Amino acid sequence: MKNSKTKIIISGGGTGGHVFPAISIGNALKAIHPEIDILFVGALGKMEMEKVPAAGYPIIGLPISGFKRKLSLKNFVVIVKLGLSLIKARKLVKKFQPDVVVGVGGYASGPVLRSAASLGIPTLIQEQNSYAGVTNKLLAKKAKRICVAYESMSKFFPEDKIILTGNPVRQDLENIGGKRPIAMDYFHLDPAKKTILVLGGSLGARTINRSLLERMGKLSTSGVQVIWQTGSRYYKKINEVISCKDIATIKVYDFISRMDLAYAAADIVISRAGACTISELCLVGKPAILVPSPNVAEDHQTKNAQALVDKDAARMVLDIEAPERLVDVALFLLNNEPVLAKLSTNIAKMAIRDSAKRIAQEVLKLTENK
Repeated sequence: MKNSKTKIIISGGGTGGHVFPAISIGNALKAIHPEIDILFVGALGKMEMEKVPAAGYPIIGLPISGFKRKLSLKNFVVIVKLGLSLIKARKLVKKFQPDVVVGVGGYASGPVLRSAASLGIPTLIQEQNSYAGVTNKLLAKKAKRICVAYESMSKFFPEDKIILTGNPVRQDLENIGGKRPIAMDYFHLDPAKKTILVLGGSLGARTINRSLLERMGKLSTSGVQVIWQTGSRYYKKINEVISCKDIATIKVYDFISRMDLAYAAADIVISRAGACTISELCLVGKPAILVPSPNVAEDHQTKNAQALVDKDAARMVLDIEAPERLVDVALFLLNNEPVLAKLSTNIAKMAIRDSAKRIAQEVLKLTENK
């Protein structure tokens, strides 16, 4: 490694599925090389602008946003923002002079990695999904390393660049085995009852939330208890409904900060099929019902979920089927211990541990080879 101070840019964000892995990679780099200088680059107005500083790292925001899927005049503004972001990204890369730039996905990754590659700076892509998006496939042409979470990714990327590392997850999820009693107390739950953990992501999942609301009566009389992360968009409405009905067995939160305890409490998890959530489920070995979002590029969440279903490691309920089937499937599984045990065993086999450390090591190798 060079004698001068090593500098790394980590770029991306937009959702917790990008932000928390990015922070985990930063923490892993610091653990290996405490003197390293890390700068995050995100999108203005997105959650990384709050979460990254809270984790102790500086961040710069780009004025970038995503294209609308339908024809819209707003896409003209998006194009203008993209142009401004490319200019700003190139300037900040030249000013910071990083040894390596890491892209974790999200709006900001594209302009920053493209600028770095054009300036001859090594880039590393962390592809979270089982189906690579268009942006990462384009960026991969000039990337030095591509860290992936699924096997058989050579259909998207050059095989000689691929490293199977898994997706980084929050470090406090590594050992949750002995935390169940603490979790029961933390969420004010009854240790004698089965628990469903419902995750809609940091912003919320409309279909999952609607599916539970419409079957509230069945849930409340089933004898199970629920930890329900509604997301910030839906919390107020759902909390009012639960409060009016005075259902003590359903605990509603807009965001859960102690995910280690949430997983420790859960007998089964209902979730979207984001790559990092799936990696967390594998790590904690929890039976899961995955409801892929239909509103994502290349329908990658369905492909993520199918990768687990094919190994009998999870169940999948399609978004369009969820209002009718989701609660029934969850209650059926909770009352079928052999199936729950099999799902738990199979999903745990898919876990890749120390992912953040593996990626950090690949980043540092690039600084040596520069």
